[in-house]
Amino acid sequence: MSTLPTPSRDAQKHSLQLQALIQQTIKQADGWIDFAQFMQLALYAPKLGYYSAGNQKFGTGGDFVTAPEISALYGQTLAQQVAQILALSKGSIMELGAGTGRLAVELLHALEHLNCLPDHYYILDVSDHLRQVQLEYLQDRLSPQLLRCVVWLNQLPATFTGVVLGNEVLDAIPVHIVHTKTQGLCERGVMLTEQGLAWSDKPWDDAPASGRNLLEEITKQSLPKGYISEFCPAANGLIASLAIMLERGVILMIDYGFSASEYYHPQRNLGTLMCHYQHYAHTDPLLNIGLQDITAHVNFSSIAYSGVDNGLHLSGFCSQAQFLMNCGILDLMAQVSPSDMARYAPLAAAAQKLLSPAEMGDLFKVIAFSKNMQVPLLGFTAGDKSHTL
Repeated sequence: MSTLPTPSRDAQKHSLQLQALIQQTIKQADGWIDFAQFMQLALYAPKLGYYSAGNQKFGTGGDFVTAPEISALYGQTLAQQVAQILALSKGSIMELGAGTGRLAVELLHALEHLNCLPDHYYILDVSDHLRQVQLEYLQDRLSPQLLRCVVWLNQLPATFTGVVLGNEVLDAIPVHIVHTKTQGLCERGVMLTEQGLAWSDKPWDDAPASGRNLLEEITKQSLPKGYISEFCPAANGLIASLAIMLERGVILMIDYGFSASEYYHPQRNLGTLMCHYQHYAHTDPLLNIGLQDITAHVNFSSIAYSGVDNGLHLSGFCSQAQFLMNCGILDLMAQVSPSDMARYAPLAAAAQKLLSPAEMGDLFKVIAFSKNMQVPLLGFTAGDKSHTL
């Protein structure tokens, strides 16, 4: 990890404040917390967690780049699918975890052009800091008419009709880490030593807080000895809550991950946990606590079962590249002449990042659920891989 940039003095001070909170939490929990609790604090502790504090996270000046930050082309293409759903559902849009607000801006502009604006554009974000970032970004870039469509929420509404969007939301939900050892199944957590925070595995019988349902899910996978992996019951819980809320419409989740057969592949025996700090990716969440993003890849099979078990219809699953192609990304690019290099070259570069298997094209997936609106969705007209889940 010596290649990681050194945090500034102020950043280090901030990190130490969060570490002190985590250490106190561990002491109060008899010396050990599971990784899901550690990840929750590291990312979301009020005013100290990565997403709750004021550092820049997205874009070239942050720690990572999401698809909406790459180009307006992403939002414009996604708008084709959103417009189809809005035309049928006559509802609104709800974006979960809206980042800087850029996707909201691009979608509203594109939908205005398509004459298909939603009743409302709801944004649900747990970070007060990001809500302020989004407000300022939208105020600078939306007309007063469009801005009036936007409403920030503190919690899920009781009922909703329309499109629910989650772009890189599931990967940031805290996960449990499991380690299968010779002596039996263990849950990986964090303990406090004289040197600071350290990994610590507890036999499952000594870590009951994770719950019986999680244990059943883990056991079904028949993981080999020495295998480390992540399980995310909270993500399944989110899908269940969205299923209860949705009266009519579609849930679209876009994220990086795999079906279960790939997620628990024998060669993926160290799990999928990743950290992002100033565009460096590494695997140690105990470094730069509060200053770096912590994520785990999504088990889309688990997400699919959760949706179906809670009354949703699985309407599609495919790679991001296939989804964007189905939604007409090449047609949108064709509206700009290749001879106009000043405009076309950035589009081509963005399309390369969004579509290439070596970039985001294959690793990122799109999954869709519908309720009381079972019609073929534009984004899955070709290359649907639902059968692989």
